[in-house]
Amino acid sequence: MNIPAHLERLRREIRGYAVDYGLDFFEVIFEMLDYDRMNEVAAYGGYPTRYPHWRFGMEYEHLSKSYAHGLHKIYEMVINNNPCYAYLLEENAAVDQKIVMAHVYGHSDFFKNNVTFSKTNRKMVDEMANHATRVRRFMEKHTVEAVEDFIDACLSLESLIDPHSPFIVRERPREELPEGEEEDSAPRRLRSKDYMSNFINPPAFLEEQRKKIESEKLKARRFPEEPVRDVLKFLLENAPLENWQREVLNIIREEAYYFAPQGQTKIMNEGWATYWHSKIMTEKALTDAEVVDYADHHSGTVASHSGRLNPYKLGLELYKDIEDRWNKGKFGKEYEDCEDLRAMKEWDKGFGLGREKLFEVRRFHTDVTFIDDFLTEEFAVTHKYFTYNYNKKSNQYQIASRDFKAIKAQLLFQLTNHGQPFIYVTEGNYRNRGELLLVHKHEGIDLKIDWARETLHNLHRIWQRPVNIQTLVEDKGKLLSFDGKDHTEADAGDVAAADAAAR
Repeated sequence: MNIPAHLERLRREIRGYAVDYGLDFFEVIFEMLDYDRMNEVAAYGGYPTRYPHWRFGMEYEHLSKSYAHGLHKIYEMVINNNPCYAYLLEENAAVDQKIVMAHVYGHSDFFKNNVTFSKTNRKMVDEMANHATRVRRFMEKHTVEAVEDFIDACLSLESLIDPHSPFIVRERPREELPEGEEEDSAPRRLRSKDYMSNFINPPAFLEEQRKKIESEKLKARRFPEEPVRDVLKFLLENAPLENWQREVLNIIREEAYYFAPQGQTKIMNEGWATYWHSKIMTEKALTDAEVVDYADHHSGTVASHSGRLNPYKLGLELYKDIEDRWNKGKFGKEYEDCEDLRAMKEWDKGFGLGREKLFEVRRFHTDVTFIDDFLTEEFAVTHKYFTYNYNKKSNQYQIASRDFKAIKAQLLFQLTNHGQPFIYVTEGNYRNRGELLLVHKHEGIDLKIDWARETLHNLHRIWQRPVNIQTLVEDKGKLLSFDGKDHTEADAGDVAAADAAAR
């Protein structure tokens, strides 16, 4: 480990406390970095090596300038890997380093045990380096400009995956028919005596009819047969790409799937790490001389910010609430049926199941189910949650409602699919002209038309044929199209009628 001896002693101390509390983590390798190197690694998403691309340089410039002007300071980064890699900023005080270490062990425990991460590549540090090597090789052969341009197109589509697909078998093998049976693709034969068969059912005619039936079946079969949410996979399998392009697209897709669980568990993961760094520091590792500095750092971590949800704060408070409720038995039918507010407030059955419940929740939930199952009306009232919207007349945001159902619905809305629209491939041979048809399944999230047009442009770059997407614009069905030169917008109903007439 590349850390000084005094920090190694602190690491062993913090690790021992984490083990004593029951955390089960991947071993963590800590690296000490100065702020410049820390910003460089942060620009790569926490990885020491990534494929070359201008966006990483842009992110580095942003982080460096923000740090120079005192707008941000990176305290910790940790990578979901086995072993985990984590970084310490060399200018941090000892108390800050202890907080970071405790926080990191919480993250490592979450990575190892939460079911959402169970399908991720645990050797992604090596895989990222392999990706970088392959992309550099492509740049040497096909020019930097060509490869970067194609990466730009792929990155604009990286959210078009199905984050649940690692856990679902969507493409099952076709069931075999019982022995002696065949698919009903044979033409109908007229009944006749054996010696008249060749006259009543001429073989040439039957063969011609069989081919006609097969042709009709192929025309009727949709391509794809069912809507496909993993748009990147569909493009990989069906787009007319060169080998290097297919490899680049596969790299972007692989990395998108690797990062997807982190987006699905941001509140839980950060809340879990914050819960444990708070527990370890306040009960075990903190010295009297460090109390003020710790309080300052911790309060900054869990502070509320105007107009933004703090995942550290919400996650931490929900875990604490769950622990308290399960320790006191404030769950189940008896508690939920109680109508005496005073009795509910003083309820304490002494079950002591809080810690056990926390580890269970950490294992089986994502942010959506975490909020759906454990955010209670009492919690929302205690923490003064509300919904807000923008008032055009006053030109400012204002509180819209304190209704619990509205609060919970808005939170779940923001978390479902990371707030991104649901997009599916429905036809790969639209209008029988090799065009691509996507459908926006409207779940309350509108497409931004300018962004949609740019995305269609990049889809065309990969599909190399006209691309289309059905969506809703002001509650009216629209078909947005791009043919490689022009963007068009048509009423979906008129398009559907024209397609039906063409058939």
